[in-house]
Amino acid sequence: MNTMTLWHITGWEFAALAFAALLVGFSKTAVSGANTVSLAIFAAVLPARASTGVLLPILIVGDVLAVLTYRRHAHWPTLWRLFPAVAAGVVVGTVFLMWANDGMVRTSIGAILLLMAGVTVWRRRTAEADEEPDSVATRSGRVKARSYGVLGGFTTMVANAGGPVMSMYLLSAGFRKLGFLGTSAFFFLIVNVSKVPFSVGLGLIDGRSLFLDAALAVFVVPGALFGRWAVNRINQRLFEQLVIAATVVGGLQLLLR
Repeated sequence: MNTMTLWHITGWEFAALAFAALLVGFSKTAVSGANTVSLAIFAAVLPARASTGVLLPILIVGDVLAVLTYRRHAHWPTLWRLFPAVAAGVVVGTVFLMWANDGMVRTSIGAILLLMAGVTVWRRRTAEADEEPDSVATRSGRVKARSYGVLGGFTTMVANAGGPVMSMYLLSAGFRKLGFLGTSAFFFLIVNVSKVPFSVGLGLIDGRSLFLDAALAVFVVPGALFGRWAVNRINQRLFEQLVIAATVVGGLQLLLR
């Protein structure tokens, strides 16, 4: 029995999932947050609840590739300040998934996607205006870190959609491109690996989901390699506009489905 028969998906649907996996690799090494499009594709092709479990190992593969690429540029003091709040958010997200049915998860993912699109637009408008962003060492900086950490933990547990939240936080904290990519690479590798036991306990990751992951993981690699090549060449403003548009369409599709 092959992967498509096991999941009752068509060739076109598998191609869409493969493209989403490739986009995960690209987002991890080039434009963080672009994998919200992947989230929308996975949730559209697969049952919304199950899609979060299938996507998580794909994200981890991308995280490993990102860490190998940008491991020298991580800022660990920022990571240590974020992790406690993120852990709290992951626990809240796990509790939500324990009682939420597939329809509620799909609606939540759609709403989160639209929220993240709005967050990204706001981030792009304020990032240039903030000449002196709050340091994580100040009181306001610590409050900001905790707020973003809890929201990031919840959104990444429920919908694997913590990318835009953390992207906005890291940019507002004044990170340059390489520091941004290195810090976010380690952040999401650690957070996503920590989510695996929760996802297994909730039945979101099992033999069937891992079988599909094995077929899709190979597509993450070329996406990551292309992202590494493109990171210094891509017109990021235009690409973010396309990502925002695709995210809005994906969110509306899930809400109206």
